[in-house]
Amino acid sequence: MPILLSLLTVGTLLRPFHAWASTPPMGWNSWDCFGTGVTEAQTRDNAAYMAANLKRHGYDLITVDIDWFVPGAKGFGYTPGVEIAMDGYGRPLPALDRFPSAAQDKGFKPLADWTHRQGLKFGVHLLRGIPRKAVEKNLPILGTSYHAADIANKNDVCPWNPDMYGVDMTKPGAQAWYDSLFALLAKWGVDFVKVDDLSRPYHQPEVEAIRKAIDKTGRRMVFSTSPGATPLESGPHVQTHANMWRVSDDFWDSWDALKEQFERLDRWTPYRGAGHWPDADMIPLGAVRVGQRDEGSHFTPTEGQTLMTLWSIARSPLILGGHLPKTDATTLALITNDEVISVNRTSKNNRQIWRRGDQIAWVADVPKSRDKYVALFNAAEQYRRDDSRAAFRADLTRNTPGQAISVDVDTKGAKRVWIVA
Repeated sequence: MPILLSLLTVGTLLRPFHAWASTPPMGWNSWDCFGTGVTEAQTRDNAAYMAANLKRHGYDLITVDIDWFVPGAKGFGYTPGVEIAMDGYGRPLPALDRFPSAAQDKGFKPLADWTHRQGLKFGVHLLRGIPRKAVEKNLPILGTSYHAADIANKNDVCPWNPDMYGVDMTKPGAQAWYDSLFALLAKWGVDFVKVDDLSRPYHQPEVEAIRKAIDKTGRRMVFSTSPGATPLESGPHVQTHANMWRVSDDFWDSWDALKEQFERLDRWTPYRGAGHWPDADMIPLGAVRVGQRDEGSHFTPTEGQTLMTLWSIARSPLILGGHLPKTDATTLALITNDEVISVNRTSKNNRQIWRRGDQIAWVADVPKSRDKYVALFNAAEQYRRDDSRAAFRADLTRNTPGQAISVDVDTKGAKRVWIVA
C-alpha cells in the first residue's frame, strides 16, 4: 500500500524544474574514461562524435566531470593541498592548461557556446561546499560583507576528496555563496550540474540551498546529486529538489556491481517519474579508463545488453562513460538500439513484477496502448566460485580504478597460486 500511495501522489509533487528533464537525461560524462584529467580537446572530440553519431538517437549532453579546476590533474586519484584555479570570490575556474579557451576570465562559456552550436547541452561537475583554498585565503563572498571562513564548516569534509569544506547553511552568507556560484555557471551557459559529496550522507540543507540557487539564476539547469547510495528515506525530499540522484556508489564494469543494481532500482520505484529519476550511474561500455593498464570495458557483449536493458526498463539516465571516438561496432549497436531507447524515453509505470532468485521480470506500459514492455533477466552466475578455502580476501572496492593492496600469504608447498577478481 505505501508504494501504491507514492505512485498515486507523485504527480502532486511536480515542480517547474521537473519539466527540464521530463525524460531521463542522455549523454556523456568524462569520468569513466579520463578520471580527473579530461581536457578541452578531449571534450570537443566527444561532443563532435556525439553530434555526428548519437544525437539522432537522443544523446545530447556533454559533461565535464571532477577537478576541472585543478591544473595538471590526471588519473583517478586526488592530491591534498593542491592549488586550484578560482576567481577573487573563491569560485572555481577551468584550469587553463587543460581548458585554454577559458583564458581572460571567460570560464567555460567558449566551450559551452561551441557545444551548443553542435546542437548539444553542456554540463559540469561540482563538489559540495567551498574550496579549502578560498577559506585559507578568506576570500570575500560576492555581494556580501562575509568571507569564506565565515561560512565554512571545517568539521564537515568529503571523506574521499580533499578540495572542499562543507558550508554551514545556518551562517549568514552561506546561501549567497551558492547563489554566486550558480550565477557564474549560468553566465557560462551551463545546462546540467552534477553535485558530488551530496547524497551520501544526504546533506539536506545544501540540497535545498543548491535548488534555491539554481532557481534564482533563471536558467534551466538540470540538477543531479552524487554519489550514492542516496538514503531511501530521503526519497520524498530529493525528488522534489533534484532531477536525478544516484542509487549506488560509482558503478564500474563488474558483473557483481551490475547484479546489485537490480535490487536498487526496484527499491526506488516509488520515486521514479517525469523530471525526477533514480540514477544507476554512468554506463562503462567501450573505451573506459583511457591510458590505464586496464583500458577498455570488462563487460561482455551479453552483460552490456543486460545493462542497457535494465537501465532502459527502469528509466535510469543513459550517460555514456566511454571515450566516444573509440567506440567499437558492438558497443555502438548496443547504445543506439532505438527500440530499447524508446522504452527509456516513453514508457510509464515501470516496475519489477517478480523475482525468483536470479530470474527477474520488469514490466512497463506502452504509451497510448494496452500493450506492455516486458524485460526478462537471467542474473545467474555463469559459474560459481567456492572461496571457502581462500588463503586471503582483499578488502578492495570495485568503485574506482587504480586501487591496490599488499598481500602477504604463505605459499610454502603450493604448486599454484590463483588470484580471482
